[in-house]
Amino acid sequence: MSVSERLEELGIDLPPVAAPVAAYVPAVVHGGLVYTSGQLPFTDGALPATGKVGAEVDAEAAKGYARTCALNALAAAADAAGGVDRIAGVLRVGGFVASDPSFTDQSGVINGASEVLGEIFGDAGRHARAAVGMSSLPLDSPVEVEVAFILA
Repeated sequence: MSVSERLEELGIDLPPVAAPVAAYVPAVVHGGLVYTSGQLPFTDGALPATGKVGAEVDAEAAKGYARTCALNALAAAADAAGGVDRIAGVLRVGGFVASDPSFTDQSGVINGASEVLGEIFGDAGRHARAAVGMSSLPLDSPVEVEVAFILA
């Protein structure tokens, strides 16, 4: 089954590629990979929440935002690669969580990204990963995710 067919089966519509908020491009193709820039959980051009996870943002909501980040990353990668069906799998996910100093479940938050990529790509969605707590993220976003995708 193609990636586009799998997305349709899951009822997932990829969002438009988010415009960069600084001096970078959303994704770059190099060799057999597509590297995305860090993606924020933009929905219809706006962040759904701001603040620190464990304080202003609860962990379950942040997990949903990480999922949105991953879908934004897939949209950026597909745009750079010439279509979503040119993406064969996931190599690595880097997840960043703006965390209250007492919050320690960054891995649970970034599971939102990992799980949706697994739903889409199956075994080809298994990946190496980092889930890191940060004192702040751009635009006071609670979550940011970058992905290295494997080209078909």
